[in-house]
Amino acid sequence: MKKIIAVAAFLCIALTQLSAQFEDVRFGFQLSPAFTGMGTDNNRINRNGTNLGLKLGMMTELYFRQNYAISSGIGFAFNHGGSLTYEYGGKYWVQSDLGPNLDTLPDGVKLKYSLQFIEIPLLVKMRTREFGRVRYFLEPGVFLNFKSKSTGSIEGRGIGSDAEKINIRKDINGISMLWGMNGGIEYSLAETTSLVAGLGFQSGFTDLTEDKGTIFDPAGNKRENSKATGSAIVIKLGIIF
Repeated sequence: MKKIIAVAAFLCIALTQLSAQFEDVRFGFQLSPAFTGMGTDNNRINRNGTNLGLKLGMMTELYFRQNYAISSGIGFAFNHGGSLTYEYGGKYWVQSDLGPNLDTLPDGVKLKYSLQFIEIPLLVKMRTREFGRVRYFLEPGVFLNFKSKSTGSIEGRGIGSDAEKINIRKDINGISMLWGMNGGIEYSLAETTSLVAGLGFQSGFTDLTEDKGTIFDPAGNKRENSKATGSAIVIKLGIIF
């Protein structure tokens, strides 16, 4: 947590210092629902459920030309993740305290990930000229996520009610990265104030999980070394000044 606070403080100072080098600087806030899921590169571990999450945070736009800006900020991503079904049983989340009853999991077990991140985007914003009160924009770029909280639930044959809200922080990597694209409109309320609404997509390209488990494959036990990545569809809602 101290490292996350240090990164956030550094980003705020850097953005403040950089603002003097740009033609225009705008600040704002977002409150954006997100539908998130997870997938893997192992065809025996499959996506099986979506989380309804929320992104809450500050936005900063640094304009180097009239309609082109570097868009960044800092925010919280709540209840991200999703559910995965494991065709073969095994030992999963081995670095977490699951207790003796969950030490070995059955075939077809479903693991639900509920993850919280500190999110720092780095995007290039391109917008149109104003049509009446409306501008259209696109924002391609990358997102850097720092783990802040990780819980999980287990569902499957013979799994009891004690398999919910498990602390799985040790089984989740500390940093993950996604690429993505936002698109939408700005609706002008005043000379320097606009409502923002749009749709975004994010896709992870780094592994979310630590991969310390064991798969009970019929051909012989194997290390669970799949690459698990996250994705999100975001309804971007905000206001910018």
